[in-house]
Amino acid sequence: MRFAISFPPHGEYAHPRRACELAVIAEHAGWDGVFVWDHLLFAKDFIGPIADPWILLAAIAVKTERVQIGPMVTPLARRRPWKVARETVTLDHLSGGRVILGVGLGYPADSEFEQFGEDGDARTRADRLDEALEIVTGLWSGEPFSFDGSHHQVKRCTFLPRPVQSPRIPIWVGGYWPNRRPFRRAARWDGVFPGRLTLERRKSWTPELFDPQTYAEIEAYVRQHRSSTAPYDFVVGGYTTGTDEAGDHETIARYDRIGVTWWVENVHGFRGSFEQMRDRVAAGPPR
Repeated sequence: MRFAISFPPHGEYAHPRRACELAVIAEHAGWDGVFVWDHLLFAKDFIGPIADPWILLAAIAVKTERVQIGPMVTPLARRRPWKVARETVTLDHLSGGRVILGVGLGYPADSEFEQFGEDGDARTRADRLDEALEIVTGLWSGEPFSFDGSHHQVKRCTFLPRPVQSPRIPIWVGGYWPNRRPFRRAARWDGVFPGRLTLERRKSWTPELFDPQTYAEIEAYVRQHRSSTAPYDFVVGGYTTGTDEAGDHETIARYDRIGVTWWVENVHGFRGSFEQMRDRVAAGPPR
């Protein structure tokens, strides 16, 4: 299993230098990845600083040498896919081939879409996401490409350079279980990162950790819809203490046994102060 941290681009994490500081600490402490959330407003009632995650990732790419990086996840339905294709390839070259592109519908729809006049309907966003993925990967190919969809059109053109990574930049797809369409989508790409937010019940952005039995159901569903034998990542987000070594190892072992390939440690302001989260990252992954 590999280990990453993820953090939001808002609040105490919004300053690019702080984001870089956390990424450098993570790399020195032995983490394998550093991922950044992608939000415009985070929530309608959120008042505070928010940074652009792509600029944060570019800064992190320069300051690190080993960790994999990427947005986790970007709401591709509100992005222009040709712009994302340019950004991701540039970031892949800047980082020496360390980018993973995490994609999803985006949440919540009101603050991320409707606030700016974008369609927040889930089915519409899903259709736009699927089209955008075809466009991004088509442009990554470096070959002449065109596209005529319901939401996007691309006249024949060629994007160069290609990504450093071959055959392309890995794509992980996020989605909220037990919705099924995101997981059929995930099966077509390179990894799955399920979520189950409890914002409505707890007024908090703290995601619940999937119990191993539920995650095994998700894994079985994705495998059922896979048509490729290429390597595939099963990703779970959660929390470990960094101080209770035995307890942390037991938590990780439960997911390792069912085939999870990445553990993503969520660090954010709902969990503790920036200083507390910095200490957690510095304590290293629960290997």
